[in-house]
Amino acid sequence: METGSPGDTGAAGATEAARDEPVWTGLPPGLLRMRRLLLVVWLGLLALAAGLLPGLFLGPVWAVFALVPLALMVWGWVMLGRNWRSWRYAERADDLLISRGVLWQEETVVPYGRMQLVEVTSGPVERHFGLASVQLHTAAAATDATIPGLDPAEAERLRDRLTELGEARSAGL
Repeated sequence: METGSPGDTGAAGATEAARDEPVWTGLPPGLLRMRRLLLVVWLGLLALAAGLLPGLFLGPVWAVFALVPLALMVWGWVMLGRNWRSWRYAERADDLLISRGVLWQEETVVPYGRMQLVEVTSGPVERHFGLASVQLHTAAAATDATIPGLDPAEAERLRDRLTELGEARSAGL
């Protein structure tokens, strides 16, 4: 005898649905700190130049031009936080999901069997902040994907895991 409505899947169905949901991992806060520091440095220098130079040569009233870069700094601070929170990735059984975007949300699905190269990169600023990026290359250039601002140990772990899964999946093709 069946209990419950036809649309009710019960506890077993709920457990199965939870298993199918990807486990999302966000980016570490070090990426946000790095980007915000770069924003403050560059726009701070611009605000100083925009306020000091006209203020010295044209008069103190012209120093108001420093408000434009300062307003951009406040707006950029908020936008960087929103952008950082939008980035996440999930490792599933057959593919890697990368989700990003605030206004235009974008989700990239990279099947393990289609990956040709997984590389870890870290520029001088990223190295200073202890960050690295994982870049995935596939046969189609449009599906190349990057996960920025990871801890180097996590980036290497992810590279090794994706390479291992990619080799296993491509061998079955």
